[in-house]
Amino acid sequence: MAAGIIAAEALPADKRRAFRAGLNSGTIQRLPGAFNPLTAKLVQEIGFEGVYVSGAVLAADLGLPDIGLTTLTEVSERGQQIARVTDLPVLLDADTGFGEPMSAARTVTVLEDAGIAGCHFEDQVNPKRCGHLDGKAVVSTGEMVRRIRAAVAARRDPDFVICARTDARALEGLDAAVDRAKAYADAGADLIFTEALQDESEFATFRAAVDTPLLANMTEFGKSELISAGALQEIGYNAVIYPVTTLRLAMFAVEQGLREIAETGTQSALLGQMQHRSRLYDLIGYERYNEFDTSIFNFSIAAHNGSAR
Repeated sequence: MAAGIIAAEALPADKRRAFRAGLNSGTIQRLPGAFNPLTAKLVQEIGFEGVYVSGAVLAADLGLPDIGLTTLTEVSERGQQIARVTDLPVLLDADTGFGEPMSAARTVTVLEDAGIAGCHFEDQVNPKRCGHLDGKAVVSTGEMVRRIRAAVAARRDPDFVICARTDARALEGLDAAVDRAKAYADAGADLIFTEALQDESEFATFRAAVDTPLLANMTEFGKSELISAGALQEIGYNAVIYPVTTLRLAMFAVEQGLREIAETGTQSALLGQMQHRSRLYDLIGYERYNEFDTSIFNFSIAAHNGSAR
């Protein structure tokens, strides 16, 4: 069988049930961002509980700023590519729902068909921007409630997790963000994501005020203090995302490598910083394809001897 070789073994419904169960398990669900399917395979191998697909990362990968320029088609396609290769649940950033409340409803159905375990909608106005930048604006609570209600009404799989994100903390204050979170939960949101809380005390205050499962965003270089997963679990948070971390790590290494080649004319000094070919093949599961069709893979991979190839 090809299951587990060319596609994940777990079915989308299984992954959704696992995500929902994880949110209620008392153990914080850690979801590093994956900018491509290969990264998602590594997230699973290392032992995380889920995978996150960031709208900001997808936009950056396309050479675009995070201002709502990406489309539902682009986002759902990348989400499907990532969900296809991992047994972990995938949570996806659906921005503002790509339009009116009816668009948010359609987004849910498209993402369900793509194998995604859940998505979050935010209460920014269009054109949106990164939640840790100044100058953003939010819609009224009533408009966001309509957005969430439409998404919930369109859901066919009851285990698909609908998360509501509020960006109101930076604009209206913490109390207003709490009030919005409660209204979004009343509208049917399963998970609440409050963007740009400043420090551990604010995370704790928010947890004390809201009964719904909560998600924390531990993005680098933003407005939030970086808090460990263990500390967030002690506060009572149910999930944490690291949305841009893997892209930032990769792009830093790529830039350094390209500068080395530009300056020296060779990549020979970089071999020790590269993933070895044999490690890449191991991560892809190259040899397992032999179980499916011996004509696909019929050679041996040399063991990694410490030097990069």
